[in-house]
Amino acid sequence: MMLVLLVIHMMIAAALVGIVLVQKSEGGALGIGGGGGGLMSGRGQANFLTRTTSLLGAAFFATSLALTVIANQSAPKGSVLDKVDGAAPAATAPAKPGDKPADAKPAEGGPTLLDKLKSGNAPLDR
Repeated sequence: MMLVLLVIHMMIAAALVGIVLVQKSEGGALGIGGGGGGLMSGRGQANFLTRTTSLLGAAFFATSLALTVIANQSAPKGSVLDKVDGAAPAATAPAKPGDKPADAKPAEGGPTLLDKLKSGNAPLDR
């Protein structure tokens, strides 16, 4: 159901964009349908496009609300904060540059990649 409604929503959005672009621009040169002649005269065309725009806008609004309701029903109930353990993390001082994390393991082998990069002996992958 949600997929069908989403496809209808996208079709309405595309039609709404098209209808808005066809309308005559009053500010000058913003719309693409401002030329003379055509299927209908000025007043009839303006009424038709205005009504079509308002109907498509209402349909877009309705499908948006319907998609929101459907998504809310399928979402897990409760808050994200309900899933967090009750224990608060221990307050620690901010880390400073160069500090190693408390759970960091000491290096087992030779130099790390960062050490190789600092010395200029790092392998380059091409």
